[in-house]
Amino acid sequence: MSQPLIVTAAQKVGPRGTLTAGCVIIAVLLALPLLSLLPADNSFQVSAYTLTLVGKILCYAIVALALDLVWGYAGLLSLGHGLFFALGGYAMGMYLMRQAAGDGLPAFMTFLSWTELPWYWAGTDHFLWAMCLVVLAPGLLALIFGFFAFRSRIKGVYFSIMTQALTFAGMLLFFRNETGFGGNNGFTNFRSILGFSISAQGTRAALFLATVALLVASLYIGWRLAQSKFGRVLTALRDAENRLMFCGYDPRGFKLFVWVLSAVLCGLAGALYVPQVGIINPSEMSPTNSIEAAVWVALGGRGTLIGPLLGAGLVNGMKSWFTMAFPEYWLFFLGALFIIVTLYLPKGVIGMLKKRSEQ
Repeated sequence: MSQPLIVTAAQKVGPRGTLTAGCVIIAVLLALPLLSLLPADNSFQVSAYTLTLVGKILCYAIVALALDLVWGYAGLLSLGHGLFFALGGYAMGMYLMRQAAGDGLPAFMTFLSWTELPWYWAGTDHFLWAMCLVVLAPGLLALIFGFFAFRSRIKGVYFSIMTQALTFAGMLLFFRNETGFGGNNGFTNFRSILGFSISAQGTRAALFLATVALLVASLYIGWRLAQSKFGRVLTALRDAENRLMFCGYDPRGFKLFVWVLSAVLCGLAGALYVPQVGIINPSEMSPTNSIEAAVWVALGGRGTLIGPLLGAGLVNGMKSWFTMAFPEYWLFFLGALFIIVTLYLPKGVIGMLKKRSEQ
C-alpha cells in the first residue's frame, strides 16, 4: 500500500533538466578565479572584490540548498540554519586566529587578560582538527536537537519557532566575552591558511574553487537523494506524514538524517565563508539571517535544488546593490519581496518558468 503514495510524491521531484542548468552555471563560475589571476591591466581581469562577493554568495547558495533539503523535500521549515552556518565559520575562525597568533594567544584573549587557552581551543592550530570541528559542531548540535524534536513529533510552526529560539540563544551566548569567542567583535585579522597568505590572489582563487567544488558536491548529493527511494519517502513525508506512518514508515529516522546532513552542509559553507570574507561574529547567528535564507528558497522555488541557488543569487545580488544605493530601505524591500513571492509566486521563479514552458 505504500507504493502508490511514494510514486505520487515522486512526481513532484524536480526533473533532471535542473542538473543540466546547474552544470552550465558551474562552468561559468569556474572561469572567474582564472580571470582573477590575469594582470590588473587586462580588460578581462576579475577584481578581488568581485571574486570575494561571488564567493560569499556561493556560500549562501549552499546554505539555501541545505535548507531546501529539509524544507522543500521534508517539509521542515527551519529558521535557525544561520546557527549551523556560524558554528562552521567559528570552527574555521579558531584555526585562522591560531595561525595569526603563532605561539601566543589570539589578540582578543590578550586584550581581555586571558593567560591560557580554554580547553575547547585545544588542537585548533591543526587544520585537520579544525575541519573535524567544522563538521562535528553543527552536526552534533543538529543530531541532539533533532533527536528530541522529532521524537516528540514537533513539526510545523512549532518546529520553526524552536529553531529560531535556538539560533537566538546561540547568538546571545557568543556575544558574551567570557565564552572565549571574541564577543561582539568575533574573529578577524586573519593572515594565513595552510601556510599561504590569505590575501594572496592564488589563495583567494583556491578558496573560490573549493566553494564551487562544495556547491557541486552538495548539488550532486541533493540530486541523488531526490531521485532515490529516500527522496521519494521524504516528499511523501512532507505531503502526508500520517498516511506514510500508516504505511509502515517511521519518519523520525528520515527527518533526522536529512536534518543533520543539512546542518553539516551549512557548517562547511560557513568554513569557506570566513577566510573569503575575513570576519565571523555573532551577527551571523541572527534570526534575521535564517529568515533571509528561507526567502532565498521561497523565491527560487523550494523542492527544486536549482531554485534555491537562483534565489540566493538574486536576493544577495540585489542586497549588495540596495545596501549601497538605498541602505535604509533594504529591509522594507526584503519584506515586500517575501510578500510578493508568497502571494503571486508560491512555487518560486523555477515554478513560474516551468509554467510558462508548459503553455
